[in-house]
Amino acid sequence: MNKLDDLKKISKLDTQGMAGSIESLGLQCQQAWEEASKVKIPTSYKKVKKIVISGMGGSALGGHVIESLYGQKMKASIKITNSYFVPGSVDADTLYILSSYSGTTEEVLATLPVARKRKAKLMVICAGGKLAVAAKRYKIPAYIFEPRFNPSNQPRMGLGYSIVGQLALLKSAGLINVTANDFQAVVKLIVRLHKQFGLKVKSAKNKAKQSAMKINGHIPIIVGAEHLSGNAHIMTNQINENSKTFAAYFLVSELNHHLMEGLRFPASNKKNLIFFFMDSKLYPEKIAKRMDITKQVLRKNKINYINYQFTSKDNLLQSCEALLFGSYVNYYMAIFNNIDPSPIPWVDYFKKQLAK
Repeated sequence: MNKLDDLKKISKLDTQGMAGSIESLGLQCQQAWEEASKVKIPTSYKKVKKIVISGMGGSALGGHVIESLYGQKMKASIKITNSYFVPGSVDADTLYILSSYSGTTEEVLATLPVARKRKAKLMVICAGGKLAVAAKRYKIPAYIFEPRFNPSNQPRMGLGYSIVGQLALLKSAGLINVTANDFQAVVKLIVRLHKQFGLKVKSAKNKAKQSAMKINGHIPIIVGAEHLSGNAHIMTNQINENSKTFAAYFLVSELNHHLMEGLRFPASNKKNLIFFFMDSKLYPEKIAKRMDITKQVLRKNKINYINYQFTSKDNLLQSCEALLFGSYVNYYMAIFNNIDPSPIPWVDYFKKQLAK
């Protein structure tokens, strides 16, 4: 039996229930939409000219998706910052969103007093901790969620809360045009996709399992573009943390201006690398052509690649499709290597050393 089809073995490896977090993505989205939509946002927030999202690791991933999906449509510019410091452009015309799943991320907390001093319009999204206390103290509009549908309690697997929670807050602020019907479509899509990628679907018919097996033993380079750019970042992050595998991502068309010349050396690239292309018929014609030519370059350099064609009808749905597909792929990569995907021992070690 293929180890990815052995449910008993999977259950023994997955000690913290990460599969349950993946399977509950639709429920996360539904909970976040219903709850975050009820947060009252001051009317002054509608006039901001800039949006800055402060977050680290999994807590920043929602911002990358939002930027990829809506950055070209929003009147306000959007920026994600991963730092102890507040960008110099943050001022009274800025919506400054503090995102921390735990509510204890020190980089995010460090920026709060500076953003307040700059008179930025603040929002908070977290599950509790010091950030929730500060939101209450300073009367900051906040979505404080109880992660009922993330049994692994890993921030990178609670992206339904981060992505949809922030979208709902931005909609309430009048900064994004997204509807309840859009999210009903998201939930329906996720339910349908579980039947294609889920644990009970045998490897012979499961493209997520097939992709995981092809990637196994290689260094994956994730390639995305346009509305799937944030998903390329997410998939890389989750491969690092869940399957304990080195991975990187590059975006078209930027990679066409430098990366292709870096394929020749070291000679081991031919054996070690595998590119994964996030393909979409919704890409602009020029981007689609660049994707095809990039694959030609890889073939000429004898570098392996695989691809997956996302087929949902619009950008938001394709982003959710990519999110679920990528989550299953990196989960199956961990299982294939006999790894429990939830523990992050080196991140934990680093935090302990930093606290000394």
